[in-house]
Amino acid sequence: MSPDSLDRRRFLKSAAAGALCAAAPDLAVKNPETGKRPVITRPLGKTGLTLPVVSMGVMNADNPALVTAALDAGIVHFDTAHRYQGGRNEEMLGQVFKGRPRHSIVVATKVPPTLSLSQDADAVPDEEPSRTRTVEDFMARLDTSLKRLKMEHVDILYLHNVSSRETALHPFFLEALERAKKSGRTRLVGLSTHKNEPEVLSAAVESKFYEVVLVAYNFKQDHVLQVRDGIAKAAAAGLGIVGMKTFAGGWLDKERTMPVNTKAALKWVLKDPHVHTVIPGFTTFDQLEEDLAVMADPVLSTEEEKDLRLAAAEPGLYCQGCESCLAGCSRHLPLPELMRSYMYVYGYRNPGRAREVVGALGLPDDPCAGCAGCSARCARGFDLRARVRDIARLASVPEEFLA
Repeated sequence: MSPDSLDRRRFLKSAAAGALCAAAPDLAVKNPETGKRPVITRPLGKTGLTLPVVSMGVMNADNPALVTAALDAGIVHFDTAHRYQGGRNEEMLGQVFKGRPRHSIVVATKVPPTLSLSQDADAVPDEEPSRTRTVEDFMARLDTSLKRLKMEHVDILYLHNVSSRETALHPFFLEALERAKKSGRTRLVGLSTHKNEPEVLSAAVESKFYEVVLVAYNFKQDHVLQVRDGIAKAAAAGLGIVGMKTFAGGWLDKERTMPVNTKAALKWVLKDPHVHTVIPGFTTFDQLEEDLAVMADPVLSTEEEKDLRLAAAEPGLYCQGCESCLAGCSRHLPLPELMRSYMYVYGYRNPGRAREVVGALGLPDDPCAGCAGCSARCARGFDLRARVRDIARLASVPEEFLA
């Protein structure tokens, strides 16, 4: 067993004793709409906002009635992005929020740091003449998002999907975010990170600029202790911490016969007092009720801890972006991006988002064709060749078929 695996197991066993005690500062308040269901809240770092510990990740949702039900139940923070559902996600929220008091909701959206058609989130302009175009294009995309949302400003604007210190601190992107804030288009600025989280968290602290970090954090990460340490340091510096990818894919197999205990997974993240809120993605009313139950009582039971220990031992669908597979691939394929897309399809049932990622990679339908054997190895035990061949087919599917 690797040292990282031992660390993860130790963390699963020890978290209950330490973090449950640390959760005492949480505030339990009545739902302002119904006066019935209790809502646990935490301050979002030093931003001045206080949020329920459970918010809504809207990426996969397309039902306005579900968002309305979440609002009525006491959820106030909604997370979307410029690219989600080709912009339809922001448009739906704009319709739902229309007519509601602006101060009653907290809206976050995300704009990617590269403005080419590539999905490479770490593509950084190399030459000074591209600065103006980078900033102006970023602002144009933000303005499009605001128009869709029918708002003059968002509460949190994230630089989307940052995976390196260089991107987090690149002056072009800092300038764009600063302009967005100074112009009143956003109240707070932040970044989101799906991989290399400790490095990105450290960069966010170093910048003395970012106010919120949206970070992947779950029980299946091999480097979970490093992520936890990075989160603690960022929170100590006053940054608001929002947890995502908390369900670790939601399922452990593509056939969806082995579900992750999602209530337990949410509670596991919220046991860390440095995580101020989480944005689980729910698409059904039953899932909403499950998340609301966690919002009222985030205490992790012994049985739930057992469920997570068993799930942690399975390969599952969640790719942590560790990139250990890359050195062994003779074709130099973007394996983490392909594995993330595989999770979108079989874990989230979101082939449209998966196609966006796969299509932008410019790969053939079978990138492994002609390769005698696969020498790439996944730290989580994925059958990389089979998953690449499965998911790469999406690129040839017309986008409108998946809308």
